[in-house]
Amino acid sequence: RTSSSKLNEALVRGIMEQGANVVDIGLCSTPMLSFAVQSYMAGVMITASHNPSEYNGFKLCKEKAMPIGEINGMLEIKRLVLENTFKNPAKKGSYKKIDVLVPFLRFSLSFLSTQRPFKIVVDAGNGMGGFTYGELMNLLPANIQLVPMFFEPDGTFPNHEANPLKSETLKALQKKVIEQEADLGVGLDGDEDRIIFVDNEGNVVHSDHTVSLLLQDVLPEKPEGTVLYNVVQSRIVPEMIRSYGGIPIMVKVGHTNIKHYMREYGACFAGDHSGHYYNPEQGNTENTMIILFRLLNYLSTKESTFAQLVAPFRAEYAKLEETNFEADDPKEIVDNLRALYGKNARNVSNIDGVRIDFDDWWFNVRPSNTESLLRLNLEARNADVLAQKFEELKSHIMREKKQEEVRVGEMV
Repeated sequence: RTSSSKLNEALVRGIMEQGANVVDIGLCSTPMLSFAVQSYMAGVMITASHNPSEYNGFKLCKEKAMPIGEINGMLEIKRLVLENTFKNPAKKGSYKKIDVLVPFLRFSLSFLSTQRPFKIVVDAGNGMGGFTYGELMNLLPANIQLVPMFFEPDGTFPNHEANPLKSETLKALQKKVIEQEADLGVGLDGDEDRIIFVDNEGNVVHSDHTVSLLLQDVLPEKPEGTVLYNVVQSRIVPEMIRSYGGIPIMVKVGHTNIKHYMREYGACFAGDHSGHYYNPEQGNTENTMIILFRLLNYLSTKESTFAQLVAPFRAEYAKLEETNFEADDPKEIVDNLRALYGKNARNVSNIDGVRIDFDDWWFNVRPSNTESLLRLNLEARNADVLAQKFEELKSHIMREKKQEEVRVGEMV
């Protein structure tokens, strides 16, 4: 991003002035940082992830790339910054630069085992994925062809926002996959810790469906392994975990939460609804290349195309992606919906807001952690039930406080 150089200078100066040593790995993606921090005490990355170009900030993690959030240190950091009573140690910290890109890529490539040829279009959105996947192209075996899109890092993001969760940012990728007659397409976010796939017919593949396919590569290696999923993911995910001999455990939304639970449960895998996938082999962190290579390994064992393999999942359930409502008191609405729907439900979970399951549909409502918003996710056996239940829930939510609906997710 255009502001990153100045932030980097200030960050390095501040760390060294406080007596701590700096190991600078230069331009990097979040997976690269996570790989590097496996050998160091802590890490900081200058990034605003998938947010628009005017944003910037710091992503912080402890040893073994454990992310720092509200539950494990961020509030303490906030307190220290606001107090601004930092000491002036006599001995300043040291500085050195190291290169971790090639070791990181070689580690990632160790997960690629297929000899089958694949053509893959990769849209880096002018983010860090262009830097890492650009070098990866020099190391890939001859059977894997990458077709690059928007690989030049550019903090103004001239082609589209580096957020593949927004369907409009994938239009160019979908078109390119068809033009190139590629086997699949890859959309990356700004810091390259999210990966969204497009199938060979140019259709966007929901992350829940990608998880369901990847389980067939992961679980044979980890019999009876624990796999995590979050409260807004499709029923297809726990169903597939069980069908391949795994143990599903539902957890709160958020990469910080999932990385914590990966350690707590000793999970062998997790993938969430937003394109994050969690790899125990790299400290329970994201590595989009591992996920891509695992998917290629799996696809190479099948005679069907990517689109054909995903089709049964698309037919199984109809899902409404996250819809936000402005609300003065989101928690009160959650409590009221719990009381209204919970009495006759098949299951009620209070892990994150409330998720209420019935035989042929379920919904989750939870307050935003940062805004006065209520977030609704909904899934049903078919589109008719989905539309009916959405209108029903929307009516209850709007009636509570005359809420204003601010964003409706896509029905898939």
